[in-house]
Amino acid sequence: MSYESKNKTTGDVGHPYSTHPVGRITYDAAGRMSAILMNPDRERVGGSSSGGSIAATRLASAEDMRAMLSGFIAYFGTFDVDESAKTVIHHVEACLIPSWVGTDLRRAYEFEGNDQLTLSADLAQIVARIVWKREVG
Repeated sequence: MSYESKNKTTGDVGHPYSTHPVGRITYDAAGRMSAILMNPDRERVGGSSSGGSIAATRLASAEDMRAMLSGFIAYFGTFDVDESAKTVIHHVEACLIPSWVGTDLRRAYEFEGNDQLTLSADLAQIVARIVWKREVG
């Protein structure tokens, strides 16, 4: 998988989730979807998993919270496909970023072969492009 963002003004290309992100996107026949994307090299903060997620966030400093949130995104909801426009619309029901809840994320899509899905979004300052590879097995 890969993720890149290209600045519309400068043309600079960035990799906010690293040059080798990890993640998963899932679409099901009932019209539900979920997406998780993470920089595998982000700082290891938040304590041990045996303490639970509530304790990890309650006890974290502002710097630790920033490190936990940077390089990670997760959301789920429903989706619709506009085949004529080659666009998928993710209707966000829950998200790490609270302001995304209740919004629609429109992504142009393109398939390459049977194992690759590319989603792209033309955002305010950047064009974001993510390539998902199908898991085998």
